[in-house]
Amino acid sequence: MTGWLTRRPDDLSEDDTLAIKQILARSPKLDATYTHVRQFAEIMTNRQGQRLGEWLETIDEEGAPALKSFANGLRSDIDAVIAGLTLPHSSGAVEGSINIKIKYIKRQMFGRANFDLLRIRVLHAA
Repeated sequence: MTGWLTRRPDDLSEDDTLAIKQILARSPKLDATYTHVRQFAEIMTNRQGQRLGEWLETIDEEGAPALKSFANGLRSDIDAVIAGLTLPHSSGAVEGSINIKIKYIKRQMFGRANFDLLRIRVLHAA
């Protein structure tokens, strides 16, 4: 069920789409939650971070408790969330490279020295 609701509608078979429609017709709360989830997915997919404020207001007014909790989490660092949903840049490759170097140094140092030496080696490698 969750897989159906979180998957892109274009990726569903006709039978799955029909089943979802039947289930949503029986549960107005689930239908509303599904609509909110699809709206957020559209914001993410199309990089429309400027629409996030409107979505958050809608969740405050009519969202399920789980969505309200999710929305509050987004608000805790709203500037970064909007930037992530708007800008095409990503630091993923850099973070991955740095994490790999740090793990390598930690493995080399295992059982040999204290944190101060590890810190010096990590800073020197960066």
